Amino acid sequence: MSVQKTNQKQYQGIVGHAALQLTDFRVPTEGWVATVRKALGMSGAQLARRLGVSRASVSQTEKKELSGSVTIKHMQNMAEALGCRFVYAIVPEGRIEDVIRDQATHKASKLVQRVSGHMALEKQSLPPEKARQEIEWLRDQLIRDMPRDFWENR
Repeated sequence: MSVQKTNQKQYQGIVGHAALQLTDFRVPTEGWVATVRKALGMSGAQLARRLGVSRASVSQTEKKELSGSVTIKHMQNMAEALGCRFVYAIVPEGRIEDVIRDQATHKASKLVQRVSGHMALEKQSLPPEKARQEIEWLRDQLIRDMPRDFWENR
């Protein structure tokens, strides 16, 4: 196995582990800042004083968190003022291997369709079962070799 493939497998392990730990993870409907603040019994004004900002600034940050426009730096500051730490992650909905497999299947299907189209013009189109086998074989090759254009959607 190449060094690049070994590194990729290690990264897949990291992502897979995080995804597994966060399987049931959901953002609270009020957002994390408001939820933790209320869990601590802290008012918005008290959090604002701890941060050295206005109550309106805390309220605005809580709203920005819900809309997705808050910055990571603001979240880190809020977490610190709440006696917490801020963490974030990007994890796949399922397994990372499935994301790769789906992309490989997509690329393989497109390639087989393109070739089948040319073959059909020559009245030599592949039977559906043979086309399916070709897609599976090509998918496995794409996963193993991972060409540079693997993530290009052509």
